[in-house]
Amino acid sequence: MRKFGAGLAAVLAAAGLGLVAPGPASASPYCGIMWGSLAKADPDMSAANVTSVRTGQQPCYDRLVIDMTGKVAGYSVQYVPVVVQDASGYPIPVLGDADLQVVVTAPSYDQNGQLTYAPAAKAELSDVSGYETFRQVVYAGSFEGYTSIGLGVRARLPFRVFTLDGPDGGSRLVVDVAHRW
Repeated sequence: MRKFGAGLAAVLAAAGLGLVAPGPASASPYCGIMWGSLAKADPDMSAANVTSVRTGQQPCYDRLVIDMTGKVAGYSVQYVPVVVQDASGYPIPVLGDADLQVVVTAPSYDQNGQLTYAPAAKAELSDVSGYETFRQVVYAGSFEGYTSIGLGVRARLPFRVFTLDGPDGGSRLVVDVAHRW
């Protein structure tokens, strides 16, 4: 009994001195989000055309949706130092502390050169005032089968990219950017 008491006293003293380390701390991911902030891409070319760009708010992330006439096949989404305009390479300033360049391998014009998407205000594709993460959505052009959208966000945050089928034989490219890490 005396050995047990001495052993217990030694363990308690070691814990009090910080010699016994607690188990590793682990935090749950924000809203279960396991995304990263590295570039995401699919190099395939598409026969679809861009028809609209819209945004929405969710409890854990803000969402950008690019609608298309057919099946979306390729895209590139990445954080960049500055959003650049298609063809010219001119920088396009966007609000926020981080810039996402969203490029879809689908033009915003048909095979006859007729526009399938002509935004009224290229510097403000969607009103994102009041969004937690998005600060500005800009049209960066469409050239040689590629359409670019600039997305200004509050910080370099995790994001995911995926496609959805429909409606009416079309598809959508979806970019979700988390509200926080």
